[in-house]
Amino acid sequence: MQGKICVVTGASRGVGKGIALALGAQGATVYVTGRSLDAATETGLGGTLRQTAAEITARGGQGIAVHCDHADDASIARLFAQVARERGRLDILVNNAIALPAGLAEAAPFWQKPLDELSLIDVGLRSGYVAAWHAAPLLIANRGLLAFTSSFGGTCYMHGPAYGAGKAGTDKMAHDMAHDFKPHGVTVVSLWLGLVKTERTEQVCGAEPDKYGTAYQVAESPEFPGRVISALYNDPERQTRSGSIQVVAELAKHYGITDLDGRRPPSYRKALGNPPAFSTAVVE
Repeated sequence: MQGKICVVTGASRGVGKGIALALGAQGATVYVTGRSLDAATETGLGGTLRQTAAEITARGGQGIAVHCDHADDASIARLFAQVARERGRLDILVNNAIALPAGLAEAAPFWQKPLDELSLIDVGLRSGYVAAWHAAPLLIANRGLLAFTSSFGGTCYMHGPAYGAGKAGTDKMAHDMAHDFKPHGVTVVSLWLGLVKTERTEQVCGAEPDKYGTAYQVAESPEFPGRVISALYNDPERQTRSGSIQVVAELAKHYGITDLDGRRPPSYRKALGNPPAFSTAVVE
């Protein structure tokens, strides 16, 4: 990844931070975005963009922290204008930023949860579209990779209808963007992650060890998807996967990638279902 320019959204903690660190460890310059520039915005979770950027640099890459409120289109526009001005190129965009309400994992019907569950549509589905729109010229110039982080919640019931709609929408959006990008050689994929050992997951699983203990033991590290994204980018045949949903654990097996501890986390396809098969029909 030496000389490659990446943007990872939502990277002050969790999956985004892990992906950014994995790319940076291979020599990439990584712009990391979010609202937590110098101080954490979520109580009990910690993590700031400056910390992520500093760790990327310490690992051999170059980390650049950029404050970006992904609920604000103008803030997203400024982000990519900065990348264009400072680097003039973009090789990888990872759309990972999402607003996850505090009570998302509570077992309750949707009408008993606050309406702010819908925030993950705005910062998640919509913000991913806006970021891709602004990044398109840079990605086209370098025949880059656009990756969305998603999950099995796109097809199975997971955390309720707002979360499911957000993930299903992300999967379909990636498929359709791939159609538009195809003449320009840009690869677009939606990546289904398994259970990931993030700060938030630790809170939830730690509170109910009897319920989540076994699954948490084999969960993916936050850096695992970043290793897979790097391998996918460097695959000369990556364009054959464009427009598809890819299970991170299965891609890792294909590329011979292990997690930080040498394990290969499992795919949950058998338990949670297959990715949908989108129609090949095109209506312009």
